[in-house]
Amino acid sequence: MSQKPVQDYHSSELFDKALRLHGSIARDLGIAIVTGRHPPGSVLSSEVDFAERHHVSRTAYREAVRILAAKGLVESRPKAGTRINDPSRWHILDPDVLAWTFEGEPSHAFINDLFELRLVLEPAAAELAAKRRTGEHLAQMGHALEEMARHGLATHEGQSADQAFHATLLKATHNASLNSLASTISAAVRWTTIYKQRKRKLPRDPVPDHRVLFDAVANGDGPAARAAMSNLIELALADIGSPLENE
Repeated sequence: MSQKPVQDYHSSELFDKALRLHGSIARDLGIAIVTGRHPPGSVLSSEVDFAERHHVSRTAYREAVRILAAKGLVESRPKAGTRINDPSRWHILDPDVLAWTFEGEPSHAFINDLFELRLVLEPAAAELAAKRRTGEHLAQMGHALEEMARHGLATHEGQSADQAFHATLLKATHNASLNSLASTISAAVRWTTIYKQRKRKLPRDPVPDHRVLFDAVANGDGPAARAAMSNLIELALADIGSPLENE
């Protein structure tokens, strides 16, 4: 029986290190782009210049640019270099792009748009979840509620539980299209919660609002679940101090 060569493990370690490196480069460049330090239309450094200046391989930089291109932030063309795309082409709901945006100071318009999207999607999802949830879904949501109450939303553990609560609710719809948005909604929940606490403590405890929603879903009351989710999102936006304007 042949043994796995030791160098295979070494190669794996090198591969993991390379992944971390170009991921880190992509993150730094991504933050610089979405926060306006590299404005739309500007051209990034060439592979050679960037590699020499930051003491990284050209391959790591090239892979980082590919990550950014896949998220719509840049476009690379032979001889023209890597140009920053117009924001209309950015995949702003990509969890990484959301995270990078909140590394800076997102505009009120961006915050409003994000919450408006949640108000379009999540109340309807809550109503569906109330009709389709299983005992397992309720158990997972109930556990998430307990963790939120135990740790509080000022902690990483509490924020992770909040994300799990919303992600499980989307899964409970048994709608593949809605479930595909779980990572986006989870990222939006996490970063808006963190954003609310940048300059002050959370103005109130949102756990009771989640309990009202949970009870409606557990009782199979679709309209009540829809209303509870709408109220939860609107209160979260009010906590930020950027209420949606009435059209």
